[in-house]
Amino acid sequence: MIAEPGLSQGPKKGSILVAFTRKLAPEKFRDPRLTAKGEPRAEAPFHGFQTLWFNTGTLCNITCVACYIDSSPRNDQLVYLTQEDCTPFLDELETTIEIGFTGGEPFMNPHIIALIDLALRSGHRALVLTNAMRPLMRPRVQAGVRDLVDRYGERLTLRVSLDHWSATLHDQERGAGSFEKTAIGLDWLSTNGIRLALAGRLRWGETEAEARGAYEGLCASRGWPIVCSDPSSLVLFPEMDSQKDVPEISTACWDVLGKSPADLMCASSRMVAKRKGAMRPEVLACTLLPYDKAFSLGHTLVDSTAAPVPLNHPHCATFCVLGGASCS
Repeated sequence: MIAEPGLSQGPKKGSILVAFTRKLAPEKFRDPRLTAKGEPRAEAPFHGFQTLWFNTGTLCNITCVACYIDSSPRNDQLVYLTQEDCTPFLDELETTIEIGFTGGEPFMNPHIIALIDLALRSGHRALVLTNAMRPLMRPRVQAGVRDLVDRYGERLTLRVSLDHWSATLHDQERGAGSFEKTAIGLDWLSTNGIRLALAGRLRWGETEAEARGAYEGLCASRGWPIVCSDPSSLVLFPEMDSQKDVPEISTACWDVLGKSPADLMCASSRMVAKRKGAMRPEVLACTLLPYDKAFSLGHTLVDSTAAPVPLNHPHCATFCVLGGASCS
């Protein structure tokens, strides 16, 4: 990928991140303090932890057309986390919060059951993002998940990525046959009493109300206990259109948009990840920006929350501010 100041240096060409680089006005997102118009850039002070994310590794069993962080069977830019990696960060937390596990596909990490158990044993809630395909459906992993549910009940939630309620459009994003494999995984999770949520994408021109209604019908037909009218049970992510120029967010935008920096993910969450070849994990500002060193915030939670995060990336505007989305 061609690197430009302030933009992510991802692992492969042809990705959504490359598309951003090509389409953006070249003067934008260069200065963490000022926008291209010379206005003070908006930033997000930290307001306290609601979620701590662990990226369990960028390897995934499938390659999606527009993965937010280019996960694939070949992308090992972020390596598998272990209990030894995660424990110091959990020890830093002073209150019980939500611990999120993302990837890649978390169930490819051989330590994932132990990592979830570590979070739950520490008193936290756990949220695991998964495609519910083959890595989850291995007998050893299924047994581990059942054991976690037996011991911790509804403190564990699995949020399954189902990009669209129709097999045709979901498979357009994730590959032929993906919808049915994920549906089989959801059937198993539902049958075993595991608390579920779904994550979809608004990239096919539907309104949010139309999408929620269609997902509701799908869940009813399959017997999945998911209330699709609840935004925490069905998360619908905005699409980041690489064909459009992306606006920068200045401090004046908060009043214009009627929003607050406290609403952003980076005001209440951090992500821990370990780069390939690194001696230890580091803390990142955002789940969507694992490759941009400008959003690396040190090796402890204390260090990572000391200063506000400048909104100096297209994702900050498109996904978080204008899209109003959150991975939590």
